[in-house]
Formats: sequence, C-alpha cells, structure tokens
Amino acid sequence: MKGWRSAVVSRDDREVVRAKAHAKGTYPAPASLGRSRNMQANRRADTKPEVALRKALHRLGYRYRKDLRLVLEGGVKVRPDVVFTARKVAVFVDGCFWHVCPEHGREPTSNEWYWTPKLRRNMDRDRLVTVALQEAGWLVVRVWEHEPLPAAVAAVVSALEHGFDSTTQL
Repeated sequence: MKGWRSAVVSRDDREVVRAKAHAKGTYPAPASLGRSRNMQANRRADTKPEVALRKALHRLGYRYRKDLRLVLEGGVKVRPDVVFTARKVAVFVDGCFWHVCPEHGREPTSNEWYWTPKLRRNMDRDRLVTVALQEAGWLVVRVWEHEPLPAAVAAVVSALEHGFDSTTQL
C-alpha cells in the first residue's frame, strides 16, 4: 500500500526531471548554481510583503483567510493572497518580476525564449482571474510588492469599508 510518503518527490527525482527538460529544450538550464538556488527560494505564498500586509490588517482588527482556493464559474481556480469571504474581497500582492510591474518589471536578458512568454502568461492569467472574480461579485484589490505598507493597507481598507474596487494596481 502506498502511503502519503510516496507522493513526496525527492530532490534527486526533481534533478532528473529538470535535467531531462534541459536536454529537450523545454526548460532553460540555470545560468549558475547561485541563480538556481535563488529562483528555487522564491515562494508562492507567505512572501515578506504579503505577511507584512496581513499583520497590519490583523492589527487593525480585520480577520481574513489566507491563500484560500476559490473555484469560480467556468472552472477558473484562484488563490488570492488574502480573502475576506463575508465581504467578498480578494487581495493580491503581486511581485514586480513575476507580474511585470510597469515601474520595476524588465525584459529578461537571459533565456528570454522561456521567460518572456511565461511572464506574458502570468499577466494574462492575472487579467482572467480579476475578470472572473468581478463577474462572481468579488471586489479585487491588487497591490505591488514595492508599494509602501500604509498605501497597501489603505487600498484594502477602502475596499472593505467603502466597496472601492482597486482592480488597477497602485
């Protein structure tokens, strides 16, 4: 009988899969071991800006769900960083690189054949998710990771208290 441990992929297995993808040309080989470690350290959830925003909101007395999976009509699945279920407010803290910040985002200079389409897909997915949430009656707040914490908190509080929909990023 296979237990839960069988679902865990070992580091060696990941390396084999990664090496095969490099050989096929479907995934770029890292420029260096340091760059590879840096990219592997990127988190999907609980980033520093996200945690700071959550702590500030909690200090103000707001209670929320974090990283809650929502399944919307049309099969759209989304995990906002902070979710206020009763008020139907979804908050995203977008990273400048991954979501192509107009202020800090830049064109990739290495492996652009891989990164440019990937970042474009991220932007397209962000638009799709925002529209799907709005059509389902949710207010969407998107803030950039570089935004000052007071401005990010103000955008979320405005949505919660006044129904302000901040779909354009600050």
